[in-house]
Order: sequence, then C-alpha cells, then structure tokens
Amino acid sequence: MVRIRLRRIGLKGQPTYRIVAADKESPRDGRFLEILGVYNPRTNPSTIHIKEDRVFHWMKNGALPTESVAQIFRTSGTQLRFDRFKQGEAVETLVAEAAEAEAKRAAPSRTRKD
Repeated sequence: MVRIRLRRIGLKGQPTYRIVAADKESPRDGRFLEILGVYNPRTNPSTIHIKEDRVFHWMKNGALPTESVAQIFRTSGTQLRFDRFKQGEAVETLVAEAAEAEAKRAAPSRTRKD
C-alpha cells in the first residue's frame, strides 16, 4: 500500500520535510516512489509547496495520506480541491487555482508601520 507522508531533511534542529509517496513498509527517511512537495514549518507562516496534479494522481490510485500530511493538505486547500476532482472537475482548472492560491500566499503582505 502506498502512503503519502513526510520525509525529514535538513540539519539537526532545523527540520524541513519533503512530502513523498512511499510504500507503507519502507522507513521514514528510506526509499520513496516520488517527491510530491516540500513543507517547511520553521518559517512564519509555514512554507508549503505541493505538486497537486501528482498528489491527485496518487490519491486517485489509492494512496492514503498520513495524519500530518492530511492536516497540511487541509491547510493548503489541497483536500478540498481533491474532493472537487473526485466530483468531476478538470485537473487543469484545479492546478491553476492552486498555483494562484500559492502565489497569493507567497506574496509578501505590505503593511505600513507608522
């Protein structure tokens, strides 16, 4: 069975995670099938980059996200878009919407301090 889970990378005390599709039996930082994204909890707000078309492909074929990855998917809106994908919306539309949402998150908010 394939699971979508986190794979730890980074220095000691400075964790960053890759979101990967991996066999359920392989170790946390061991063998994986494909890199699906990156999650960095150390930035404020957390940095999340996800290849949603590949996530949809794996989940459509039966891959299950772990609890932590499911929480990341809910935070980024990927889970809602996957539910719409299951109902028949086009992948291209959903991926374009995800790219727009990510660009909005990445743009620095300009607040004035007087």
